[in-house]
Amino acid sequence: MTKQRKIPTRKCVVTNEMMPKKDLIRVVRNKEGEVFVDPTGKKNGRGAYVSKDLDVIAKAEKSSVLSRHLNADIDASIFEELKALITGKNHEK
Repeated sequence: MTKQRKIPTRKCVVTNEMMPKKDLIRVVRNKEGEVFVDPTGKKNGRGAYVSKDLDVIAKAEKSSVLSRHLNADIDASIFEELKALITGKNHEK
């Protein structure tokens, strides 16, 4: 009998539900106070996870829940990047 590997779960800061890490996108604030999307989930800094769901991203944008979690101002471009990641439109800066 093979042992099931534990799936790492994280909480979406908007919906407050625990979900597998791969179903979430991480947004990070580093020591310099820069905020950016971290698709790899491995960058250093304070991270907050949001669901890969456009409605959730829209809610996050309206409610400024990310800026509370990360204790930083979240630029509109961050939300654009999140939406692009979800819809699959790849736009590099």
